[in-house]
Amino acid sequence: MTWASRAEAAQQALEQLYWNPSIRLYDIEIPCEDGACNTIFHYWWMAHAVDALVDGLGRTGDAAYKERLAAIHDGLLARNGGAFPNELYDDMEWMAIAWLRAYQATGEERYKDAALVLWEDIQTGWNDHMGGGIAWQKSQLDYKNTPANAPAVILAARLYREFGRDEDLHWGLRIYAWLKSNLVDPASGFVWDGMNRTGDGAIDKDWKFTYCQGVFIGAGVELYRCTGNEAYITDAVRTAEAARAELVCPETGLLPDEGDGDGGLFKGILVRYWGELTEVAPTETKSIELLVQQADMLWQEGRDAERNVFSTSWGSKPSDRVTLSTQLSGIMLLEQLALLEKRGLLAEAKGEVRQG
Repeated sequence: MTWASRAEAAQQALEQLYWNPSIRLYDIEIPCEDGACNTIFHYWWMAHAVDALVDGLGRTGDAAYKERLAAIHDGLLARNGGAFPNELYDDMEWMAIAWLRAYQATGEERYKDAALVLWEDIQTGWNDHMGGGIAWQKSQLDYKNTPANAPAVILAARLYREFGRDEDLHWGLRIYAWLKSNLVDPASGFVWDGMNRTGDGAIDKDWKFTYCQGVFIGAGVELYRCTGNEAYITDAVRTAEAARAELVCPETGLLPDEGDGDGGLFKGILVRYWGELTEVAPTETKSIELLVQQADMLWQEGRDAERNVFSTSWGSKPSDRVTLSTQLSGIMLLEQLALLEKRGLLAEAKGEVRQG
């Protein structure tokens, strides 16, 4: 069974088990009889659902993915009061990244419009508190963190490559410089979560999240694509090495279980941008091997084989309840393996030996 077919099986589980046509959004968990589970609007989870749909569309070209993108676009607008902006800058960045990719995959102008409207709003988050950076949310402008800055770099760089506006690249370079100076450990390259959360200027060095590493890796990859400056790849590779050293369990070889709430998405974000790193740095074979190891364990040990849904731990079976965030992370991992497979980078990677 190919990685592409495994990714498709996971995508079909998303469609069949999670899609709720009455709200034109995904249920936030299963089981969810009559949509009773949807007590919270997880805006940023839906952004990553859009991203996952674009992955499926790129892999298959299947019009069903385009139809689902159109439906979720309308469902999001309806649920969010008729417009895409919200109070959280990081949430808007995830959404803008996803709709920009959807525009690139489909040519739908309304998806481009969504990304550009969000980007204009995101820029208002930059201020002089803590020497710069984009705030986490509009009601707390002095709290700066990696999730509100690294994705903004990814977005700005991709907008520059798509539309050629110099100001977008300038934004990306400025945000990256602030982030690297303030929230990246100069000794190791490990990325800290945030600073001044409680108003005391302190850096949350004990918050060691996978997705903070992933988005900084992604930011470096995108600026390299824009500028050709190898220093950005050096930064990304260094952070990838730090993430392996700090976060991968030496006994199991697996990334950590970060729970089934927002944390259910964290590993998926890391592996997405780890995959992006292998595209610009194909000699980064350790990253390829790590991705294969994660996916092999997920498919063999972390999956409910009957439903094709996944656990928060990629090394153990899921319970009956599986959140959307957790399912999306599994899909993003499998889609990355499908891309590596398509690019012919798996032949010598360790771990790709099991079938079925």
